[in-house]
Amino acid sequence: MSKTWLIIKREYTTRVRNKTFLLSTFLLPLVIVLFIAGSIYLSTKGASEKCIVALNDETGIFKNTLKDKKDKSIRFVYTSDTAVSKLLNGQFDAYIHIKDLQKNAENAISIEVKKQISANNEDYIRNQMNLVLENKMLEDNFKMPMATLDSMRKQAKNIDLIQSKGEGKDKQQIYSGLTASIGYFCGILIYITMFIYGTQVMRGVMEEKTNRIAEVIVSSVKPFQLMLGKIVGIGAVGITQFLLWIILIFGIFSVAQLFIPADILQQVEQLQNNPALQNSNTVQISQAAKNIAGATEALYSLNWPLIISSFLFFFLGGYLFYAALFAAVGSVINEDPQEAQSLVLPITMPIIFAFIILTQAIQNPNTSLAFWGSVIPFTSPIVMMGIVPAPGAVPWTQLVLSMTLLIAGFLFTTWLAAKIYHVGILSYGKKGSWKQMIKWAFGKS
Repeated sequence: MSKTWLIIKREYTTRVRNKTFLLSTFLLPLVIVLFIAGSIYLSTKGASEKCIVALNDETGIFKNTLKDKKDKSIRFVYTSDTAVSKLLNGQFDAYIHIKDLQKNAENAISIEVKKQISANNEDYIRNQMNLVLENKMLEDNFKMPMATLDSMRKQAKNIDLIQSKGEGKDKQQIYSGLTASIGYFCGILIYITMFIYGTQVMRGVMEEKTNRIAEVIVSSVKPFQLMLGKIVGIGAVGITQFLLWIILIFGIFSVAQLFIPADILQQVEQLQNNPALQNSNTVQISQAAKNIAGATEALYSLNWPLIISSFLFFFLGGYLFYAALFAAVGSVINEDPQEAQSLVLPITMPIIFAFIILTQAIQNPNTSLAFWGSVIPFTSPIVMMGIVPAPGAVPWTQLVLSMTLLIAGFLFTTWLAAKIYHVGILSYGKKGSWKQMIKWAFGKS
């Protein structure tokens, strides 16, 4: 055991002191924050594209009912002019002509544009026109005043998704967008790191074999101890990097709070103490304060102990499951890169397949695909982390089953890889193949 510990210590210290490790550890959180800020900035810039629409309404239904966008990036100007070319060559970016809708003509509404407008602006124009038609239909058929319709639509927008925990028990609001984003982020992070650290194990074994260092090491320790030491040592590097990322990201966001104006923070505190102020007109609350308070409430609503502990378990379990296979492949490769690619492909395909299932499981966490993807060890580290953040999406029985099968899975792959590694690490001159590896795994040389 002491020899295995020495190998773990060597693998850990040599990689932690590496410049690449230090740069990736301390720069990645900054890159993530800059990426988020850049995405927000670009989305804001994209939304500010100006579009002035000329509206020729022969029915009178749309006149003074289409609402300009709040940021004035879309404005409707009513006209009776039918000279489309003149209008589009002037100040207008789009021309809408509305004819008699009662005749069910195919081209009762036509939209002509000077050039392609943004998808957001196109959706806004269509949604506004559909909204006016819906209001007109409701008003005519049910005699509902416009003020009542607006009030009902406002209430529909503010409907919250609540998880019921049983009669007389606390209820919890669900933020579907946030849980999906966190699940996707955790899943893709495990997906990427399994590739990174798995290939690090494989390359480390390949280098020791091709440099003949393995022959010297194996004379002092058993092949299984060498393989186990490399896997655990590199896995400890990954855990260290994750913990540092968490600390640094929380530190960056904590520092960012210092730049928020004091009046905004005071409004956020008011909203947290009295959530009813969100829709109140008596107290002036800025949109920024509402956004911060909403984001804070959403983050506090999540079961962070479950998410973090599950993430660490499935990262470590998935890494051990696949790292053993990568180590086995590395032990049979000599110096041919094409040989490495052909042997690694059967290992990487389940990881890629797991990522495909992840995208479906996040959208539909209660399907059979999500269930089996979250319990089969080949895919569970990635898929399970996609659905764990969603409240109530994963029963405890399913989570325990997934963890149990993953533990059994990496014990099996470690045993299998050790059998291959024991022969492969000292085999030279033979071209590696899965057929040969299977023979070694079952005691045939």
